[in-house]
Amino acid sequence: MWLVFESFVCVCLWGCAQSPLSLRTAALPVSQIEVQGPAAEWRAINRLSYGPTPTLLADIKSNAHPKDWALNLLDAARKASLEAPKLPLDLASINDSLPLIFDGARNEREARAAVPAGTRLNELVANERRFNFQEQSEALFYNRTQVNKAIAWRLASCSSDDVEQPLLARMTEFWFNHFNVYQQKGSVRPFTGHYAIHVARAHALGKFEDLVLASAKHPAMLYYLDQWLSVSPQAGRAGQSSRGLNENYARELMELHTLGVHGGYTQEDVRELARVLTGWTVAPRSQDGFQFVMRLHESGNKTIMGQSIPSSAQFMGVKEGEQAIRFLANHPATAQRISLRLAEYFVADLPPQALVDRMAKTFLATGGDIYQVMKVMLNNAAFWDPENKLYRTPYDFACASLRVLNVAQDRTKWLQAFGYSFVAGQGIQNWQTPDGYAFNANTWFTPEALTRRIDFALTIARNAPERSDLYPYLSDTTTKAVMKQPPLQRMGFVLGSSELVFK
Repeated sequence: MWLVFESFVCVCLWGCAQSPLSLRTAALPVSQIEVQGPAAEWRAINRLSYGPTPTLLADIKSNAHPKDWALNLLDAARKASLEAPKLPLDLASINDSLPLIFDGARNEREARAAVPAGTRLNELVANERRFNFQEQSEALFYNRTQVNKAIAWRLASCSSDDVEQPLLARMTEFWFNHFNVYQQKGSVRPFTGHYAIHVARAHALGKFEDLVLASAKHPAMLYYLDQWLSVSPQAGRAGQSSRGLNENYARELMELHTLGVHGGYTQEDVRELARVLTGWTVAPRSQDGFQFVMRLHESGNKTIMGQSIPSSAQFMGVKEGEQAIRFLANHPATAQRISLRLAEYFVADLPPQALVDRMAKTFLATGGDIYQVMKVMLNNAAFWDPENKLYRTPYDFACASLRVLNVAQDRTKWLQAFGYSFVAGQGIQNWQTPDGYAFNANTWFTPEALTRRIDFALTIARNAPERSDLYPYLSDTTTKAVMKQPPLQRMGFVLGSSELVFK
C-alpha cells in the first residue's frame, strides 16, 4: 500500500507541476482558442457539471461542437430550474411546505421539553443512520434529520443527472454559497434544504433581484442573520418590543450579497437600510414563511446611497424594503461583483477583466438576467482558454469522484464523500460565517490537503471497475502511470490525476 501511495503522490505532483495555478488570464481572441476536440469537451464537462459520467461523456462526444453543447446545457438548466426538483422519496420532507417544517421544529422543541430533567439524550442517533431515512425519524431529532436529508440531496444532485440537471446542480452550489446560511444554527437547521431548493435552485438562472428577494424573505436567512428580531426603536417606546434595531442582515446584504465591500456605501447607509427592513420577520403559518409587521417597522423617510426610500407614498411599508433591495441588486457595483464571482467560479481564480466587464454590461442591460450573463461567459474565449485553470474544492472533488466511479446510487459512497469533504474543510452547507466558502486554489491547494485527497481517492475507488472511456482525455504521462497499476486500482489513480484534480 505504501508503494501504491508513493507512486500515486508522484502522479499527482507531476500533474500539479504541469498545471500552474490560474494566475495567467490573458483574454485571447476567439479565433485563437480551439473550442473543439477532446480538450474542449473535457473542459466543458468538468466545469459545467461535476464530472464525466458515462452518459454525459457520450453525450458531449456525440456533439461536434462543445460550445453548442455548453449552450444547450445552459438552456436545459434554466428550464429545469423552473420545474420541481426530482427528490428521492425519502428526502422529500426538505421540500415540505414551510408551515409543516415550522410544525416539525415546534414538535421537536415540545418533545425535548417533555424529557425528564437529568435524562441524557443520544444526540448522535440521527447521525448514526445518516443517509438511511427508511425509518420514521423521532420528533426529538427532526432538525438533525432535516439537515442530513439536505446534505444527502446535495450529494444526490451533484452526482446523478437523473436527480438534477448537471449545470443546475453547480449553479445551486454557487448561489447557496453566495447567500450562505449556517445549518448548525438552531433555528436555521430544519430550513436549509428548503432554502437550497426554493432560493438557490429556483432562481439560479433568473433575475438577480428575484434571487435576492427570495433569500431575504426566507426563514433560513431571516433566522440566520437575526433579521426576524430587528424592530424599530419606536416600537420599543410604544411598549410593543424592546429588541431594537439589528444591522446584521443589512450589512451582509450590501457587503456580500450585492455591492461588495468597495461598493461605495457607508456605515450610515447600512443603518438606513436596517431601518428600512424593520418589521421583516417570520410567519410560521404562511406558505412563504414571511410576514411584514407594520407596528414593528420604523416609519419616516430614509436615504440609502442618495436614494430616497420610500420614493412615494405607494412604496411605504414592506415595499420600502423591496425597493431598496431592487436598487442594490441592479447597482453597477453589484453587476461587477456578481460577474466577477461567476467568472471566478467557472473560468479562473483571476479572470480577465475584459470578460468581467462584458458580463457586467450584460447584467445591467438585461436587468440582472443571470442566464444572459452566463451565456456571455460561455461564448467568451476566456472560458475555453486552456491557460485558465481551476483547482477543485473538496466538495467538487467528492462529487467528481462519485460521478467518475458511476456510484451515484450507492449511499455508502455518499457517506465517504461527505466525510472527506468535511475533514478537508468544506463540510456541506456547513460554513459558519455569511461569506461562504472560498473556491480559489490558494485556499485549498496545500500539501496536507493533497495528501488527504490522495487517501480519499484510493479509498473510494478501491476495486472500482475501469472506465476506458476516460483514457482519451488523459495525458500520455498520466495514462502510462495509470496503466502500470493492477486494473482494480487504476480508478484511484485516475481520480488523483491532474486532469481530475484540476478542471
